[in-house]
Amino acid sequence: MTMIETPPPLPVRDRATAQDRTAGALSPMLRRLAEDQATGVLVREHGTLHLAEGRVVHAESPHAPGLDVLLTAHGTLATAAWQRAAGQAEGPADAARLLLDARLLPEGALELCHLDALYDAGYFALSPSSTPGRFRYARAPRLGPLPSVPVIALERETLRRRLLLHRLWPDPATDSAPLIRADPAATAPVTPRQRAVLDRVDGVRSAPEIARNLGRQAFHTLVDVRRLAAAGLLGPVPTAPAPPPVPPAPPLTVTDPDIALLKRLRDALEAL
Repeated sequence: MTMIETPPPLPVRDRATAQDRTAGALSPMLRRLAEDQATGVLVREHGTLHLAEGRVVHAESPHAPGLDVLLTAHGTLATAAWQRAAGQAEGPADAARLLLDARLLPEGALELCHLDALYDAGYFALSPSSTPGRFRYARAPRLGPLPSVPVIALERETLRRRLLLHRLWPDPATDSAPLIRADPAATAPVTPRQRAVLDRVDGVRSAPEIARNLGRQAFHTLVDVRRLAAAGLLGPVPTAPAPPPVPPAPPLTVTDPDIALLKRLRDALEAL
């Protein structure tokens, strides 16, 4: 007889106690999962967090380049090697473990890229959401020697990054909108890193898309973009104003005497 193991339900707590423990948390649900040492996947509007015994072991977001991009963009790992490992693995973390086992990747380089990708995607996953998160119990990815991160550490780093961006340039529109270059009267000096970002501003790409094109962390690209915005060198593509409402057409009034005559003739013919 086959036994089916049912995952444990999320614990029900006193609401007042739960609110006290999660006060100030970016995601109260994530904080409760950390306290319960849960293992599974938390899906939020802008990203996904993988937990193992209440710690974050992996993060993904459509706004942040993945581990594969960070490893292959600058020659740390050959693209073909990653593709071979990914074809044999269940996910990015498992592919990284296979590369370590095959000695195709230094352990220190992988740890650094893993943490960079985790904090980068975690920043977006913990951004304000208009929909509730969903958690499902699942087996944790096999990370081998790769480090995990406490939830509280990810939240603190996310808050630090939000504050830094706000200090650089308080308008968050440059984080997600397509960017366009400005034409200032005096060109402000830029660093080579910022020049690479500015050269890819074409009115179509957003900051996360530029980061993926450059093979850089998305958050670091947001920093460059906000500094360039503060210098007046770029900004979000202006949104087109909504067209004014069309006034209702006035009722049609027949004033042509010929039309009135034809109507009288039609009525007379119908009466015959």
